[in-house]
Amino acid sequence: SIVIQDADIREKSRVGKVSVTCVFVVDISGSMGAEKRMESAKGAVLSLLEDAYQNRDRVSLVAFRGNDAEVVMPLSSSVDLAYKQLKEMPTGGKTPLARGLMKGYEVLMNEKKKRKEIIPLLILISDGRANIGYGKNIKDEILSIAGQLREEGIHTVIIDTESVKRSIVNFQLGYCRDIAEASGGAYY
Repeated sequence: SIVIQDADIREKSRVGKVSVTCVFVVDISGSMGAEKRMESAKGAVLSLLEDAYQNRDRVSLVAFRGNDAEVVMPLSSSVDLAYKQLKEMPTGGKTPLARGLMKGYEVLMNEKKKRKEIIPLLILISDGRANIGYGKNIKDEILSIAGQLREEGIHTVIIDTESVKRSIVNFQLGYCRDIAEASGGAYY
């Protein structure tokens, strides 16, 4: 006779793929033109874009300089479009880091409202040398936004383009490490 036990019964279960919605927040201010920082930033973004394409993730590109930040590419799965937008970005002007972070945050929050199953990811590429904000205390503004990213469960990756290798003293002027700590993100 045949004895069937609970362990013998199999049940098919489908697990859907959860997509990542990634917003690249890229600093295109004047300080990024120094020491080929923008070239490094573009290289990093392009590498990450290829990865996003392979995983069928949706990406957006937010650029900040001067007095504001703008969405230069709305959420899309087109790597070619992102590459084209990134290639044509000029550098120059002030660094409104808080505005760039806030614009990236807004893009991700709007997408989270529409599609609850996404994994939100914000990748900041900057030297972190903010010199313009919404009010008077730039650092407090930036850390407040970073805290909001953490509270909303938005994963963050900070790619710091500031170079201190040539300096005798390891001294950084940017806020990238602070943003990573406040947002609970990864710092590179």
